[in-house]
Amino acid sequence: MPDLTTTYLGLQLKNPLVASAAQPLSNKVETVLKLEQAGIGAVVMYSLFEEQIVYESLELDHYLSNGTNVSREGDSFYPLTSNLILSPDAYVDAVRKTKDAVKIPVIGSLNGVSSGGWIKFARKIQDAGADALELNLYYLPTDPTIPSNELEDDYVRLVQDVCKSLKIPVAVKLSPFFTTLPHFSRRLINAGAKGLVLFNRFYQPDIDLENLEVVPNLVLSDSNDLRLPLRWIAILYGRIQADLALTSGVHTGNDVLKAVMAGANVAMTTSELLQKGLSRIPGILAEMETWMVDHEYESIQQMRGSLSQKTVKQPAAFERANYMKALHSFKFLP
Repeated sequence: MPDLTTTYLGLQLKNPLVASAAQPLSNKVETVLKLEQAGIGAVVMYSLFEEQIVYESLELDHYLSNGTNVSREGDSFYPLTSNLILSPDAYVDAVRKTKDAVKIPVIGSLNGVSSGGWIKFARKIQDAGADALELNLYYLPTDPTIPSNELEDDYVRLVQDVCKSLKIPVAVKLSPFFTTLPHFSRRLINAGAKGLVLFNRFYQPDIDLENLEVVPNLVLSDSNDLRLPLRWIAILYGRIQADLALTSGVHTGNDVLKAVMAGANVAMTTSELLQKGLSRIPGILAEMETWMVDHEYESIQQMRGSLSQKTVKQPAAFERANYMKALHSFKFLP
């Protein structure tokens, strides 16, 4: 049988399929045990949000009124905290119990954009036994007076602060909305990050025409969503010294194989497991093995980065040529 083992953030994984951060997949130890039994390579715990830490430490009013040590958009950043599970210490305890119960790597997750109480809880998550930490920079800037370089500088300082405070490796989860993603990625790696997770999905709100209000609307991914992170991982592979994780759009064994060939160390999935259940894990792994046997691949390592743009001297020109080719290939059928 093909060798599916891989490494991510210095951790040995039995395969590159990882459960990404989602409460239904990791808020109970029993569920993580089922993930492990089904064959998952590692699990990222559901996120502890910055708002929870701020609220718990009674600093929310201070931040909203003074705007210190937080992102520049102040009160617009904070959602209704009453809708959150306001228990950071319980999160740390969940990490500890999960790590004690399973043998696969357990990765903690922090979600936000400022230092604040993060350093303290990042250390607590480390001390609880987490093998690594995923730092999720989930923030959508809407203030037209904030220049991109200032916002990126804030991100880099945050990553540097967190990485300096920990002994476990840190991966940064990014959105695709950066002007020069390769340069910004390199800055994050220079700040101490050992890996990048591409990409965060902003869940777009909808408008309720009957009640005339904006409502949250969760739309799960499908395999078409794979293309954006696939493209950027193929561009970044070999050009930055970091491990790469692809997330969003991973639903089949072929999706995982595409991620690896583009250069990813691991492929993270949630939507497929929420839609079809944990029994899809052995199915996805079996699909990978069947393809690898049919195409005479012996290991994941053998194929990693084989379809990246590492050997292309000018990736931008390569991308534009493919863009033009794709446009000209479309034929209209009247």
